[in-house]
Order: sequence, then structure tokens, then C-alpha cells
Amino acid sequence: MIRLTRLNRAPMVLNSDLIEHIDVTPDTVITLTSGQILRVRESAEEVIQRIIGFRRQIFGPDGPTPTPEESLTLASSESQE
Repeated sequence: MIRLTRLNRAPMVLNSDLIEHIDVTPDTVITLTSGQILRVRESAEEVIQRIIGFRRQIFGPDGPTPTPEESLTLASSESQE
């Protein structure tokens, strides 16, 4: 969850897992997977940095631990290089 500010200065908390994409127009426009559109005061880069910070709090600085299946896939692709 990240804290953002709507254009009318109303604070909000957004589940960043629901972000489909972010458009940069004069405003920062966030489209959610539901199709809902949010306009916020923060820049797209600031939104991205907040998402990264939130995920680091959850997963730690090294990111999530891959599942055993993902580890096998990574090892296989590295050995082919």
C-alpha cells in the first residue's frame, strides 16, 4: 500500500498491486486493473519509488525469494549462456 494525494489534495492509500499502468500527461494518471482511473499530484517517478520502497519493506532489499521452480528455470537459463 502506498500513500498518494489526489489532485484535490485529498490523501489516499492505494494497493499498488492493482496498478495496470501509469500515464504521464500534465497530470499523473494511474489506471487500475479494474479500469478505474486515478489522477494524483505525485509524479510517475515518485509513484514508482514509493512502490519500490513499499515492496522493499515487505520483501527486503533483495526482493522476493524465488520458488523452487523459478530457481530451476533461472539456473537452467544461466547455464545455457
